Amino acid sequence: MPTQILMPALSPTMEEGTLAKWLVKEGDTVASGDVIAEIETDKATMEFEAVDEGTMGKILVAEGSEAVKVNTPIAVLLEEGESADDIGDVEAAPAPAADSKAEEKAAEKAPEAPAPAAAPAAPQRADGARIFASPLARRIAKDKGLDLGEIAGSGPRGRIVKADVETAEPGPAKAAAPAEAAPKATMPAGADAAQVMKMYEGRAYEEVKLDGMRKTVAARLTEAKQTIPHFYLRRDILLDDLLAFRAQINAQLEPRGVKLSVNDFIIKASALALQQVPMANAVWAGDRILKLTPSDVAVAVAVDGGLFTPVIQDAEVKSLSALSAEMKDLATRARDRKLMPHEYVGGSFAISNLGMYGIENFDAVINPPHGAILAVGAGVKKPVVKEDGELGVATVMSVTLSVDHRVIDGALGAELLAAIKDNLENPMAMLA
Repeated sequence: MPTQILMPALSPTMEEGTLAKWLVKEGDTVASGDVIAEIETDKATMEFEAVDEGTMGKILVAEGSEAVKVNTPIAVLLEEGESADDIGDVEAAPAPAADSKAEEKAAEKAPEAPAPAAAPAAPQRADGARIFASPLARRIAKDKGLDLGEIAGSGPRGRIVKADVETAEPGPAKAAAPAEAAPKATMPAGADAAQVMKMYEGRAYEEVKLDGMRKTVAARLTEAKQTIPHFYLRRDILLDDLLAFRAQINAQLEPRGVKLSVNDFIIKASALALQQVPMANAVWAGDRILKLTPSDVAVAVAVDGGLFTPVIQDAEVKSLSALSAEMKDLATRARDRKLMPHEYVGGSFAISNLGMYGIENFDAVINPPHGAILAVGAGVKKPVVKEDGELGVATVMSVTLSVDHRVIDGALGAELLAAIKDNLENPMAMLA
């Protein structure tokens, strides 16, 4: 029987994907590991490799068509000896109908049909590693009642082939484990499109279709505000010493083509503060707290239609110039949608800086499972009372620390913010 190629989950938050480009056509021969398509996920456009060898029998989803759910058939692969006549009626999930009223009428007339079974996910071993097996080997294993996860493959890259399953014996039957529903990001509840559009009848507007990124942003931020008990801590930070120190360092680094930003200092100050207050370097893990050892700091980067939070790992041990170079690279590739999933997943703490837009202060939403996020405003000249009691002028930057109360209590959050403030107001100490 021909093998269905399913829409893969190419990122941790991907629920559906769009075929940006097919790199093969019907009739082409493909081998395991060949790149056969480019798929647009909720975060980036990524290459998709074939798992099995065979001939492309039928492409079910055309380039640029509607997004399809993960594990939906997108193509059919024929193995040796099979032809297009063997494909049968395999089809991809149909796109939603444009006319909802016509759909409702059709539903009234048509008898209720059973819901189609979901396409099975690719098999995995107990340790989560994906199982590579030829279509024929899978079919024989199914007929013999064999668990592919317990068979050692003799083919290339440990691939299970016909000979492996023909010589294998069935193991003892195992009790089926109860299925766990995978956590699913959902769009925020509220008035549906028809209700909202009715409110604006007679007014000119343009409908903007939600892409995968905007859907994910909406779902995750709704989840964050509904499930995370936020509290907020605010401090003013005096920047004059840091600005003078930055000017001095940049003058020395200019021959090397390096220019440090205030944001680079904020990343370093936050990373060091997480080491100085290690109990705050933590994330919420459902029924426990994970306290991280390194300071992995995420930094929000605005892109068209949404944002990324690339993570700088081990930020506490990196020099300011190394942090600056890495951040510039991550930001550039984020805007080009070229980040890999491992580059924007993880971290315990995030920074969102809107100072360059003239925003003086704001409250940021925590990016789960992080324990906190620092909202950074613009540095503004303000009157201040100096230590000697005299009135003066200083460059003041307002920051707000949004904290998950399940992970960090008020006093601990205050200690973390005080450490960040102290690091930024004494920048030379960050180089010690």
